[in-house]
Amino acid sequence: MAADAAPGIRLALRPVGAAASLTAAALVLALSGCGPAPSPPEFVPATTVVTLGDSVPSGFACECTAFPELYAHHEHASSVNLAKAGSTSATVRAELDDPAVRAALADADEVLLMVGANDVSDTFTDQDAVTAAAADVHTNVRAIIDAIQAVHATNVIVLGYWNVVSDGKTALDAYGENGVTASRRATDTINAALAAAAREGGAAYVSTDPAFHGADGAQDPTPLLVADGDHPDSAGHIAIAQLLPPLKTAT
Repeated sequence: MAADAAPGIRLALRPVGAAASLTAAALVLALSGCGPAPSPPEFVPATTVVTLGDSVPSGFACECTAFPELYAHHEHASSVNLAKAGSTSATVRAELDDPAVRAALADADEVLLMVGANDVSDTFTDQDAVTAAAADVHTNVRAIIDAIQAVHATNVIVLGYWNVVSDGKTALDAYGENGVTASRRATDTINAALAAAAREGGAAYVSTDPAFHGADGAQDPTPLLVADGDHPDSAGHIAIAQLLPPLKTAT
């Protein structure tokens, strides 16, 4: 930085006699504002967090800083957030063939992966359909983890869901008690598939349920959600970011 550079220059130049006066005068002019001071170099984090997934990690509907960016900032890392609203486990798996995605993964010190809710969002009340979708989620997420590691050996964190559809007051109004019960059952099924895929692929699994429902599962998640009841608000994104473990570079 400019403030640090000046003392170093002064200490390095110690001319003698008349030459000293001329050199010192020139140095004073150079450092005292005859021209604009050089800008300090921009800080570029040495570590990178890449995120793949759906609308939740993308920050959809929140108009706030999404949890991947909050987490990366806290860990003094840069964030490359490739999550997209509407993504399913199959579409994220297909993204691994994109050269741009592979290039981002090649520099990743950690990858966050959150996907699977959209695989059942239209069929969550049909348990047979949910069971079949969960099998696909397991297969796809397992393949995604393997593909990430094939590009670049790195740490992968798979995040589960507090709910694969709307939650809180919005869900109760929209689905009724039976629909809410079905949504919880579907969420448990998808989360089990995600956790198994993470375990088998050597990835970490992080449940987001405690952030929204509390340690005892009784907390009302409504204050952590936007109006649609499906996506986190600013407080919800902060709560998810706080669940993530400290970033570790791959060894």
